[in-house]
Amino acid sequence: NGPPSQPRRPPKNSKQLRRLGVLYWKLDADKYENDPELEKIRRERNYSWMDIITITRDKLPNYEEKIKMFYEEHLHLDDEIRYILDGSGYFDVRDAEDKWIRIAMEKGDMITLPAGIYHRFTVDEKVGAPARLQVWTPDAAPAVVSATRAA
Repeated sequence: NGPPSQPRRPPKNSKQLRRLGVLYWKLDADKYENDPELEKIRRERNYSWMDIITITRDKLPNYEEKIKMFYEEHLHLDDEIRYILDGSGYFDVRDAEDKWIRIAMEKGDMITLPAGIYHRFTVDEKVGAPARLQVWTPDAAPAVVSATRAA
């Protein structure tokens, strides 16, 4: 199997990823602050709040703990949006047969993982290229109270 930071089985093509609800864009990370294409995507998909995380030992507090946490299989109740501004890494997502699909990500790659998809992230083994990710939170839809939740 090897360490998490090594490539695994070949990734699926973009059509297969779309069937899982995974969206992908290739953008110019050098102009992310004033990129009209990025602004259009944010507007159309209601991505509002954003933050930048630099994943290096000297920039990310509790680096080892965070790396393990990122690589722990998990899911979110909202879409997860990541834009690689520098460096590279891998997102793994589960397919319909419950097998991992590895998605190589590098500078300029933006991905949206749909709510409810199991996934994990790891940096790769490239030295000297810190992973800098822009992180968005979609505007939350109003909560729907069902009979089960109301109890």
